[in-house]
Amino acid sequence: MDADSKKKAAALAALEYVEDGMTVGVGTGSTVNHFIAALAARRHRIAGAVSSSEASSRLLREAGIEVRSLNDTGDLSLYVDGADESTRHLALVKGGGGALTREKIVAAASRRFVCIIDDTKLVDVLGRFPLPVEVIPMARSLVARKLAALGGQPVLRPGFTTDNGNEILDVRGLKIVDPAGIEEKIGLLVGVVEVGLFARRGADVLLVAGDAGVKTLRR
Repeated sequence: MDADSKKKAAALAALEYVEDGMTVGVGTGSTVNHFIAALAARRHRIAGAVSSSEASSRLLREAGIEVRSLNDTGDLSLYVDGADESTRHLALVKGGGGALTREKIVAAASRRFVCIIDDTKLVDVLGRFPLPVEVIPMARSLVARKLAALGGQPVLRPGFTTDNGNEILDVRGLKIVDPAGIEEKIGLLVGVVEVGLFARRGADVLLVAGDAGVKTLRR
């Protein structure tokens, strides 16, 4: 099974968690795009969706799904999103698409977070994928120095601005053996908007698609 087929399989498996009348939290990325396409067939059975990015909002509207504001919906029952890396303990690295702050907001507002990945994203220790950190532009150099002091190698994501008008530092060289601790430490740095570690609020369910089908891991 090729990578795109695995992504589609994971996305289709997530439909099992969608209930009638639900407002669904929807993440960002290539795997989520398959979920949005599949969700379109159920658009008349759900109340709508809360999106974590302008890109996903556009796809949802094109699919005929109402995009609702989190400020209006209150807490959500379900959030479905992908990840750039995940451990078997369901700690994640996210933000390859640059939507980490809004993704973390929607995850925090959701009672169940279902993460959909292919098996190439499952790792023993986070850090192979560069860790995205969203920063206020004027603090970019300050934050980069602090991240270097933590042992990372921060690189500005060229030509990229987040939906919030900020910049992304992609941090290489970190071996993240304590995801929750590193998430808290980086998150407290002045000038950091959010860090792409989802450990303090990781996934509740991880759907991992491989050649043998979709495996379910639970927190």
